[in-house]
Amino acid sequence: MIKTKVGVFFGGISVEHEVSVISGLQAIEAMDEERYEPVPVYMAKDRTWYTGESLLDIEAYKDLDRLLQEAQPVTPVAAENGGVDLQKKPVPRFGKREVAHIDVAFPVLHGTFGEDGVLQGFFEVLNIPYAGCDVAASAAGMDKITMKQMLRDQAVPVLDDVWFYQHQWAGQQEEWQNHIDEKLGYPVIVKPANLGSSVGIDIARNRDSLAEVVEEAFAFASKLVVEPLISDLTEVNCSVLGDAEEAEASELEEVLKTEDILSYADKYQGGSGGKGESAGAKGGGGMENTDRVIPAPVSEAMAAEIRSLAKDTFRVLGCSGVARVDLMIDQNEDKVYINEINTIPGSLSFYLWEPAGKDFTTLVHEMIQLALKRERNREQLTFSVDTNLFSLQGGSKGGKQGNKR
Repeated sequence: MIKTKVGVFFGGISVEHEVSVISGLQAIEAMDEERYEPVPVYMAKDRTWYTGESLLDIEAYKDLDRLLQEAQPVTPVAAENGGVDLQKKPVPRFGKREVAHIDVAFPVLHGTFGEDGVLQGFFEVLNIPYAGCDVAASAAGMDKITMKQMLRDQAVPVLDDVWFYQHQWAGQQEEWQNHIDEKLGYPVIVKPANLGSSVGIDIARNRDSLAEVVEEAFAFASKLVVEPLISDLTEVNCSVLGDAEEAEASELEEVLKTEDILSYADKYQGGSGGKGESAGAKGGGGMENTDRVIPAPVSEAMAAEIRSLAKDTFRVLGCSGVARVDLMIDQNEDKVYINEINTIPGSLSFYLWEPAGKDFTTLVHEMIQLALKRERNREQLTFSVDTNLFSLQGGSKGGKQGNKR
């Protein structure tokens, strides 16, 4: 049986670099060895790509300088017969250039430059099938403002908000503060528009503290969104697997937090501290270490509504592969709102699928098959027209003359 060579891309330059390493190695360990041959492709924080067996050992990342000396720097390039070759960097003058070949890309880079459509666009240019959301869905899911506008247009419930760019705040701060006072009141939660993992998020409880919180958030992004803070909040997450044509929802989780908002430590270190040093497919690190309750202690009716809204969010944004939709339950009003979507969730949300009867190996397999399905569908589309305008009579001057009437 010929195995499909799957390049698992992880690392990256975002604040979620280390979490991505854990998620990537978990995906590699879970991959069905009889069907697939995983190829690790690690992006260092200086944007250099590496591959090699040494990258598979989570312990090696404790001495990163040594690890990168042992790994092979590479450049992904489109192969003549399809797929991508990992070419040695720098390219040797003599001898073999290619280190490895991959048939399918499997991105597990969280956050900026990995989850926001940038890497997906790179795969599009390389003309290689890739797992997960496409460029548009990734970009929309990463930008909280764009996501909310799309969901609001389709009557999917989201909180009211005020959003603005840094230059707008700098030029008209008082006007924006007045707008927030009138539309939202206090307390409010201030978020960077396009970052994950609770980075740069804080609460302003009154007008006096708003300016300070906004200025701190601008250290992480040039565009912010401000929302009302729900006083009695329960956070519930649901993973969705599939594509716009057909999707299924996972078991639900209630995520426990140590403060009013879920922090980076809450997400990845189980609250105040970590729960392990190693990372295999099940080992410490990643979102499976978050303090959580599975299944979430909600009524059957509420669970059904949450699953339905999660699938609606997935469909409206045009997602594919696996994503995790984070929802908020306002206990005072007994209402559910979409908070955000993670189009490459930590640990690929495998811990939400195992209780639903789908193990990690099956989850990864279905994600790869969805990537190949999308590629088959795209092969039936027309992306260019077989016409050369430069061959028309008159050349560039003829083009100008042709516009005259």
